[in-house]
Amino acid sequence: MLIIVAILLIVLAALFSGLNLGLMSLDSFELKRKADLGDANAAKVYAIRSRGNLLLVTLLTGNVAVISALSIVFDSVFHGLLAGILTTLLITIFGEILPQAVVARYALQAGAFFAGVVRVIMIILYPICAPMAWVLDKVLGDELPTVYTKQEIARLVADHQHYRNSGIDRDEARIVRGALTFGDQKIRQVMTPLKDVLMLNADAVIDHKLTRRLREAGYSRIPVYGTDKNDINGILYAKDLVVLDPSTKRVGEIARANVHLVDQDGMLDDTLNAFLKTRNHLFIVQNRDKQVRGIVTIEDVLEEIIDREITDEFDHPKHR
Repeated sequence: MLIIVAILLIVLAALFSGLNLGLMSLDSFELKRKADLGDANAAKVYAIRSRGNLLLVTLLTGNVAVISALSIVFDSVFHGLLAGILTTLLITIFGEILPQAVVARYALQAGAFFAGVVRVIMIILYPICAPMAWVLDKVLGDELPTVYTKQEIARLVADHQHYRNSGIDRDEARIVRGALTFGDQKIRQVMTPLKDVLMLNADAVIDHKLTRRLREAGYSRIPVYGTDKNDINGILYAKDLVVLDPSTKRVGEIARANVHLVDQDGMLDDTLNAFLKTRNHLFIVQNRDKQVRGIVTIEDVLEEIIDREITDEFDHPKHR
């Protein structure tokens, strides 16, 4: 009879110890997110884990009570030092190490499986544990959620793409990382420098030679300057030349005056918002001295988000 009682007490000690490690290691905010997304196991565990201090006090109280009872049982049979040694060995191996090693790997599954048992134990021990839990709640306050930086979230996504059950493939992981980090970059890091930009003088005549040059370049928007290349006064749209017969008209007469200037030290997330707000696809980039340093397009920003170069049949190594 005593052997059966001892075995039962060791099982209870294993249950309390394993669940204490497993349940308390689960973040209640993460459990709620999973539960809201339809995870049945997370919903079961969150129902008890949401009252963190009461759960902690209940499991620790139960564990201490079981170990004390086991010591009494062994002492009634073996007495003295031998009872202490047996209690220590059995509790350490079967009541602590083994259950904690198992539950540490399968905390959510184990917590969901034993959620009903834990709920009953919490009700039984409530008169004893509730006052202590109330004190802890008042002294320590609410649990704080785990907050991740953008870099940490990007790393989490990168790590999760290697596991099939995450549902994240390589392309999705790449785009998420790009979306999280593109806002940390400045315009000058992605812009097309002035030396690589095709620009036209406002006084240039739109003849066959010029239209052929623009057609071969394949650009849809070309900056137009006046006295010098720091005097950008218009944008020539290639589509405006489609219905225009080569004539003596000059570039400045056809170019549109919707020129938007941005600072080369501007951030890409602000630049994307500006593109969306102005409904333009090309901005002229200046430095602090108002000198033109190049151009930036919405395509340049999107390339940083998807972490891939967007190319077409007209593109050069650096394009727009």
